[in-house]
Amino acid sequence: PSRMVNRGFRWLRDHLFRRLMRLVVWARYPVLAGTVLLLASQVSLFMRGDVTWRFFNAPEQSSVTGNFAMLPGATREDSRAMMREMQRAVEELGKRYEEQYGRNPIEYVLAQIGGNSGRALPGADNTDADLLGSIAIELIDADLRPYSSFSLVAELQNNVRRHPLAETISFRGWRSGPGGDALDVQFYGASAEILKQASERLQADLSRYPEVSAVEDNLSYDKEELILDLTPQGQALGFTIDGLGRVLRHRLNGLEAATYPDGPRSASIRVELPAEELTADFLERMQLRTSAGEYVPLSDIVTVTSRSGFSTVRRENGIRLISVTGDISEDDPARAAEITRALETEILPDIASTLQVDWSLSGLSEQENTFLQQARTGLILCLAAIYMVLAWVFASWTRPLVVMAIIPFGLVGTIWGHYVWDLPMSMFTVVGLLGMTGIIINDSIVLVTTIDEYAADRGLVPSIIDGTADRLRPVMLTTLTTVLGLAPLLYESSSQAQFLRPTVITLVYGLGFGMGLVLLVVPALIAVQNDVKRQFVSLRHALRVRGLNLPLIGAALALLGWLGLTLGWPVWTGAFHPVLVDALPVLAGRAPVGTGLGLFVAGAALLILLVYAVSAIVIGIRLRRARG
Repeated sequence: PSRMVNRGFRWLRDHLFRRLMRLVVWARYPVLAGTVLLLASQVSLFMRGDVTWRFFNAPEQSSVTGNFAMLPGATREDSRAMMREMQRAVEELGKRYEEQYGRNPIEYVLAQIGGNSGRALPGADNTDADLLGSIAIELIDADLRPYSSFSLVAELQNNVRRHPLAETISFRGWRSGPGGDALDVQFYGASAEILKQASERLQADLSRYPEVSAVEDNLSYDKEELILDLTPQGQALGFTIDGLGRVLRHRLNGLEAATYPDGPRSASIRVELPAEELTADFLERMQLRTSAGEYVPLSDIVTVTSRSGFSTVRRENGIRLISVTGDISEDDPARAAEITRALETEILPDIASTLQVDWSLSGLSEQENTFLQQARTGLILCLAAIYMVLAWVFASWTRPLVVMAIIPFGLVGTIWGHYVWDLPMSMFTVVGLLGMTGIIINDSIVLVTTIDEYAADRGLVPSIIDGTADRLRPVMLTTLTTVLGLAPLLYESSSQAQFLRPTVITLVYGLGFGMGLVLLVVPALIAVQNDVKRQFVSLRHALRVRGLNLPLIGAALALLGWLGLTLGWPVWTGAFHPVLVDALPVLAGRAPVGTGLGLFVAGAALLILLVYAVSAIVIGIRLRRARG
């Protein structure tokens, strides 16, 4: 059987593949144009949104937690009522899913009062334990249900009836993967009250999206504040709120009267009221001295109101800020991207303009930007190192460009694979692209090295055909062994292995398409590079001909000027140059970049024809003089 396989492979290589290579070399420009068109079609899938981007495909865990915090003033009975309501919603949802899917997804439920489960709510450390409660839900394994825990969370938070005294209710499904919240917005640049209003406005706007869950902020109402306002009598007597606040602080907390050294340490003398005077009726009994030396009751000069306040106000670099965090279900990547886009373009700008606050995104969004920046830097350094090594090996500055030109075409298979499997690209796609780049370059190096060796003692076209045919087996073996080894992972159905699929798809489809493109693009590029080399050689000879050097230099400068006028200016400014619009009024209202590209190509073609005509005339005159 092995001899038959080898005989069949040799017949395929010698009869069909060699003819294909002759066609590729002969039609090298259409081949390159076709591959670029193929790459553009795949990139358009990503730009159009048919293939989406998700930073991390995190596998879900089978745990769901629900935490709640009651407002100050609520009782333990209120917390117990909220806990029973959450239990009712969970039991009702489990029965509904059992009727719909044939199995109750709830393994067990634990409810408690006095604390939170999983990740505690912000401010829970400073909240009375009787005002906190939680419910912990364990689901059946993800492989045993056709829906995710995040869809269950979406329905659960819609089914829970909010208690009138509930401050925060947060349901959260858990994932494995990098830390950080999918939704993390920071508001800053205003007072704590305004920042809290911005947070509540954002939470209200996000409540219409069932895909968003666990929305909470880190500035909670966790203490009672007494607000003092001067009465008309207090104003007439010359009191001020700042002065009253200072006196009250000194009477309640004491006053440091003096300090003195005590050996190697220092001691202080504090003046404080007796503890028995600091009773609940302190404000009613307190009297203050007026500027005239008379004492008046505090209750006559101020009105006292009580409200919920903040025990802790967070700052970063001296600026008050509040963080609003939450989770966005990734079951539908397009929907998640739509929510994120609405958040950045509509919801947050509207809140910022209405309440005059600034905002920024952090969490996973910040981690994603950091990762992409580092990946971009690593890719640039990697390509630069590859180019320097290849330039040293080939002893040429242009040959490495042929080898490395195949790298972008690896995206063809990568994007197509994600489109076929309906899977968003992620950070593991980037990791797979880096690995795939090395393998594709290996195939390209093998091909170019063989062609260069053959070109030393035969023509370029036979060298390309023979070299590509002789390297067909190594290129196929290098690619097929990797592709076939990874192919079984494509059909792995376990939910715990899903986050690896983008890497597998990138390698399998990227290398599969890359092998074919290497065998087509590299030979065509070598032939095109030879054409360009011949043109430069002809240009050097032409510049040595008296009478042609000045027209050629002038044509080159004219071509650069035309490039800047038709394409460079529109790319830089987004509009046509005024001189061009005055000369061609028909350009008004047209797309600047696309139309400018067409004008450049047309003008360059006319200029090249003119140069050929002038060159033919000059060379003809010189030949006549030489014959005469």
